[in-house]
Amino acid sequence: MSGLRERFEAAFMPNYGVPPLALARGEGCRVWDTAGREYLDLIAGIAVSSLGHGHPALVEAVSAQVTTLAHTSNLFLHEPEVLLAERLLDLLGGGGRVFLANSGTEANECALKLAVKYGKANGRSYIVAAENGFHGRTMGALALTGKASIREPFGPFGIDVRFVPYGDADALKAAVGEDCAAVFLEPAQGEAGVVPPPDGYFAAVREICDATGALFVADEIQSAIGRTGTWFAFEHELGRAATPGPRSEERATREGVASRRPPAVARSVTMKHAKPDVLTLAKGLGGGLPIGACIAFGAHGELFAKGDHGSTFGGNPVCAAAALAVLTTIEKDGLLGNAVSVGEALAAGLGAVDHPLLAGVRGRGLWRAAVLTGPHAPAVEAAARDAGFLINALQPDALRMAPPLTLTAGQARSFTDAFPSILDAAASGKEG
Repeated sequence: MSGLRERFEAAFMPNYGVPPLALARGEGCRVWDTAGREYLDLIAGIAVSSLGHGHPALVEAVSAQVTTLAHTSNLFLHEPEVLLAERLLDLLGGGGRVFLANSGTEANECALKLAVKYGKANGRSYIVAAENGFHGRTMGALALTGKASIREPFGPFGIDVRFVPYGDADALKAAVGEDCAAVFLEPAQGEAGVVPPPDGYFAAVREICDATGALFVADEIQSAIGRTGTWFAFEHELGRAATPGPRSEERATREGVASRRPPAVARSVTMKHAKPDVLTLAKGLGGGLPIGACIAFGAHGELFAKGDHGSTFGGNPVCAAAALAVLTTIEKDGLLGNAVSVGEALAAGLGAVDHPLLAGVRGRGLWRAAVLTGPHAPAVEAAARDAGFLINALQPDALRMAPPLTLTAGQARSFTDAFPSILDAAASGKEG
């Protein structure tokens, strides 16, 4: 593929710059570039490739569906989209309605329109979001994004959004009044550097929204579908006393997988304490196929009237089939438990490294950030790539790891064993 990077630069708008690698193929947690060099993929397409690359279940589901029915538009319905909506609601305890989109940004646009409609119907005029939060780059989602460098060049926006420090429940309480339509938050701020809030923050948000009548919208685009060791990151609140969901248990019995169900699959009896009114999903849901979902609970699922929202490609049969395969495989293969155990091993291995460039490790499950002592992340990312590992310098002082949920303990150890020498190379300028 001679000159592929130069051809990319000539053909595409410059919004991405030119990526440093051209990838040719992948298998499991490994990828190969066009020169044939192998890498351990610890990014997974930004937390997207839940099952890794070329997983047989995903290949089979997509291949079978595309030969049967590849597209219908929203003028007709089909079984895969209905099965997917039912499965998502089952995992969430029911009582909701689903809108299927093509991306996380689109899922958040749907949630924003729900919030606007709710606000107009109830005399509520503004929305609260978090500083340094990220919800997408379309004009609506960008209005919610609390990062000035990407938001301000495209303002003003037609929505009154007020930003508060993330994780500060007192600041949130002060900002959310009786005329607030909704609060939009991530359970941990992904693009800000996998930044977790204090324990109990989502429960506090739930209480604030209950007290004022504002909608609580949780953006789990990056954190859901097993990424943190539970189906949804909000389930970590208040200890999650475990009880199996009866409909999930019945379905698992029908599918013959009940005996292999890991404890983390159990539904939580404390879920209601932090459960949002609206939940958005994407990334890992499709395992590499483009799909997003906005789920609204209770009466909020009835806010849209016919014609209020739509998507030509939303609920595409092939993408819905892929998402069903992802959910089934995560459950059948115990990948929630794997995210917990391998994620802990990854964090422990990184945390054991004593190096002047490394300040610590944060995150949960297979969603981690190595925090650096200064703006060294680009150099460390490059040194890791030279050593055969793909990680992401998402902030000047933070490196993101969001590998496939199929990552093994041995693969994680291969990276943590190499990490000291990677940091050494970055420190000495050998990364390039």
